[in-house]
Amino acid sequence: MTRPGRRSGLLALAAAVVVLAGCSTPAPQPDPTLTRTPTSTPRPTGTSAAVAAIPWQPSDRTTVLETGLDAPWSVVPLGSGSALISERDSGRIRERLAQGGLRDVGTVPGVVHVGESGLLGLAVQSPSAPKQLYAYLTTADDNRVVRMPLNGAPGGYTIGAPTPVITGLPKAGNHDGGRIAFGPDGMLYITVGDASNPDSAQNVGSLGGKILRVTPEGGVPGDNPFPGSPVWSYGHRNPQGIGWDSRGTMWASEFGQNTWDELNIIRPGSNYGWPIVEGVGGDPRFTDPVYQWPTDEASPSGLAVVGDTIFLAALRGERLWTAWSTGGAAPVTVAPFFDGDFGRLRDVVAVGDRLWLLTNNTDGRGSPRSGDDRLIEVQLTPAEAVKRPG
Repeated sequence: MTRPGRRSGLLALAAAVVVLAGCSTPAPQPDPTLTRTPTSTPRPTGTSAAVAAIPWQPSDRTTVLETGLDAPWSVVPLGSGSALISERDSGRIRERLAQGGLRDVGTVPGVVHVGESGLLGLAVQSPSAPKQLYAYLTTADDNRVVRMPLNGAPGGYTIGAPTPVITGLPKAGNHDGGRIAFGPDGMLYITVGDASNPDSAQNVGSLGGKILRVTPEGGVPGDNPFPGSPVWSYGHRNPQGIGWDSRGTMWASEFGQNTWDELNIIRPGSNYGWPIVEGVGGDPRFTDPVYQWPTDEASPSGLAVVGDTIFLAALRGERLWTAWSTGGAAPVTVAPFFDGDFGRLRDVVAVGDRLWLLTNNTDGRGSPRSGDDRLIEVQLTPAEAVKRPG
């Protein structure tokens, strides 16, 4: 695959048929560490549900909203116009004010940063009326997800004491996963890396190398694929982006090792092959990605969906990838944008019919530029050159 040019709108068509995975032997039953509390009533969530399900692409109209962020990892826009941003190394949460400007909300207690670990993903269940802030973090003992009361009003938010949602997730200096998001079913989805222990990804009894699904309080939903387990899918190396399109299809981005990064459609109970397979393997035991990239062109972290268009923030690839699906399934058509313009991109989120990008040049692997790290707004435009999904 040739290296795309700057702001390239050239489309590379790939057809990788999704094969639902199966196992030759029954999977062992897991014994995870969970904080179990009564299940609340699920409520659908989503920031781009009202946006037309047509192919979209970034325009050249970009605006730097904020500068001076320190290794930011996740951004959560709120209905008030404010947004919350996590900073990985310091464990600090910052508020981006509706009128512009940054202020400190607080520091999440217990965060221990080593390598890629620290304060990672953030999520709220209801952006229009956020009462609890969820965070994925590394402690001295584990990775975990906690929820904290979000007190005060826009422009003056504070966080209360954390309550564990799920604990005992494996941690390491690398491959910590870390993305959390509420799905259309109101459940909390969590990406967990293999924590540099590849074999754990194939062990359903381990929480490493998985995508998990729990209730907002940390209970195991009764319709999860493995009874009593939060495991939703397995065989992952280091997934860091998840999102849902207008049809409810779940998409995820995943870091490969040396050869292929992946875009996957996530099905409950499916096995995505790591470490036996990296990229498209054609092995009927595993679910192949719908698209794969050489690792120097992607290293995809955050993922956002606007209507049915998928956007992926690339770290090593230093570009924004756009993927248009065919009726919410494979094949997908992809194109790169902003190649090298902003450096490493850690997160991308949908804000109505716009995107927000978080750069990640101050994380120890990038080359910081003046003003880094930055929050950037991108205007979208219909992608008329792309055949509309049927």
